[in-house]
Amino acid sequence: MTSLRVLSRRLAHRAKSAFDAATGMLLALILKAIRHVDRIRASNAFARVTRTVGPWLPEHRLGRANLKAAFPEKSPEEIERILMGVWDNLGRVVAEFAHLDRLMVGDPLDLPHVKYDAATIERFARIRDDGKPALVFAAHLANWELPAIIAAAFSLDALVLYRRPNVGAVADAVIALRQGSMGTLVPTDLYAPMRLGRALEDNRHVAMLVDQYYGKGVDVTFFGRRCKTNPLIAALARHVECPIYGTRIIRLPGGAFRAEISDEVPPARDAEGRIDVAGTMQAITSVIEGWVREHPEQWLWLHRRWRE
Repeated sequence: MTSLRVLSRRLAHRAKSAFDAATGMLLALILKAIRHVDRIRASNAFARVTRTVGPWLPEHRLGRANLKAAFPEKSPEEIERILMGVWDNLGRVVAEFAHLDRLMVGDPLDLPHVKYDAATIERFARIRDDGKPALVFAAHLANWELPAIIAAAFSLDALVLYRRPNVGAVADAVIALRQGSMGTLVPTDLYAPMRLGRALEDNRHVAMLVDQYYGKGVDVTFFGRRCKTNPLIAALARHVECPIYGTRIIRLPGGAFRAEISDEVPPARDAEGRIDVAGTMQAITSVIEGWVREHPEQWLWLHRRWRE
């Protein structure tokens, strides 16, 4: 009986390995095919597909429930219009992923499809050139891969925290596209906080997405509801005492984007004057809520951000 269980586990492991390899190979082929199509044409095509298929998926119901709770004042028709925009944006992100390494080719200040205001350019230059560490947060808005690519194009020395896909072969395909277009990629593992902390101590910059559910996180209020968020960015700020900024992308018509960097986000502090982690995560979450309220159709409402 024991030998049968061992054999069964081995067969299951081999089957999973074969499936993962096949999935990774399929993804690599799809991305390679998309790269042969003009970025905007591919973006439009994938947006049509996701707008058509998305409403039939369980995530559509989840997104509708999230939006109804966040915007109780909106009519059912308004909620559905936002949801269709969410699917539209998601399809475009998929298509654009295959073109990541091409989005910022050339002078980053002279690309017709990426726009900045004067305040963002000034803040970015100051963060890059002041020789001091800084933390930067982002959210799943518009194309959330683009801030790290823009930073690299402007020669910002940064470590970018990322969540590795569960399927190994898929992760390899994703990393292959990201490498060379972004800063130093750091996977979310047990060693990540130490690596990021040391980078900040060396006056480097650290960036991460902070708007997903994290079961072991701190409580924050987001759209009037309690949820859990990863406190890592605030804990790093407490450790190093460095400024925190937010960055976002806004999707514009015609395949264009606007990139923005916020003013420094003042951290909350405790009675002893040290950075308060929970309070600082609330300050960051409130900034993200303001961004999402401006462009709700560009945020990823399709995941379980609230789980209570």
